[in-house]
Amino acid sequence: QVQLVESGGGSVQAGGSLRLSCAASGYTYSNYCMGWFRQAPGQAREGVAVIDSDGRYYTDSVKGRFSISKDNAKNTLYPRMNNLKPEDTAMYYCAAGPNLCFGDFDALQIAVWGQGTQVTVSS
Repeated sequence: QVQLVESGGGSVQAGGSLRLSCAASGYTYSNYCMGWFRQAPGQAREGVAVIDSDGRYYTDSVKGRFSISKDNAKNTLYPRMNNLKPEDTAMYYCAAGPNLCFGDFDALQIAVWGQGTQVTVSS
C-alpha cells in the first residue's frame, strides 16, 4: 500500500522560509510522480510543484520562490519555500499520481494523498 507522510510545516513571518518533506513508501518512483498541492480555507486544492524525470514544474504564483528536490534512495521529496507570503498560508499536501509525470495538476487524477501539513505565514 502506498503511503505518503509529510512533515516540516509550521508558522513563519512573511519573507521567511520553510522546508517540507514527504516520505513515500510502498511504491517506486517509476510508478508515479510526486508533487505538492495546497488548499487554503474556502478555496479549491491547487497544484504547487511537481518533479519528474524531465524536470520540475511550478505553478506561476510560486515560481522563483519555491524549489523541489528528491532523494531517490530515501524515496523522499523536499519542497523548499523561500520568501513566503501571507497568501501562501494553506494546508500543504504531498501527492503521487501518473498525471503529475506530465506536469498535470488535476487533483482528481491523484492516486495517493498525504495527510497534510499546515503552513501559516503572518504579515
